[in-house]
Formats: sequence, structure tokens, C-alpha cells
Amino acid sequence: MQTILVVFHLLLSLALVGLVLMQHGKGADAGAAFGSGASATVFGSQGSANFLSRSTAILATAFFATSLALAYFSMQAGEQPGLMDSEMAEEVASPAVEQQVPEMPAPAAAPESDLPAVPAPTQ
Repeated sequence: MQTILVVFHLLLSLALVGLVLMQHGKGADAGAAFGSGASATVFGSQGSANFLSRSTAILATAFFATSLALAYFSMQAGEQPGLMDSEMAEEVASPAVEQQVPEMPAPAAAPESDLPAVPAPTQ
């Protein structure tokens, strides 16, 4: 259900962006006065603004409703446990097994060399 709602929400958002981009701005009215061919549109001389604004309002309302529905669904879904949470739960559930760690061997004595000892610096 949530996946279908996300796809529908995405399609609504794309349609809403497309409708907003198709609408004329406030400054487009001055250009229409000089014969931009507004009467030759599909919706007539006054019909496109009314149709596009109503369609935008309907899509915006549907977009708002799907946003609220998605927010509701995300609140209802509990937080999924992460990978580290499941590993820590397994460690707590199983008894701790102490591992036998071998002791480190004692370091071997430095071999005596034929070199003389370094003299102390003189002052």
C-alpha cells in the first residue's frame, strides 16, 4: 500500500510541476495585449487560465493529502533494527565463552656483540 502511495505521490508531483510551468505569469498579460494568439488556444481566450488554475488546485490538494498519508504510514511503521543491533542481541543471548589465549613467550636476551659500548658524551 505504501509503495503504491509513493508512486502516486511522485506522479502527482511531476504533474503539479508541469502544470505550474504551463501557466502564464502575471507579466504575460501585457504580451497577450499585442496579439500573442490567446484566442487560438485549445481552451479559448479565457478558458486556459481558469482550467489550469483549477487543475493545479486539485493536484495540490491531492499532493497534500498523499503527503499526510505518507507521514501517517511512516509514523506507524516501527523503527527497523539495524545490523549492529541484531549482532549485539545475539551476543547477549549466547553465553560468553572465554577463549584460551596463549601467553606471549619471554623476549630473548639480546646477543652479546663484539662492538664496544658507546661512551658517554663529554662536557
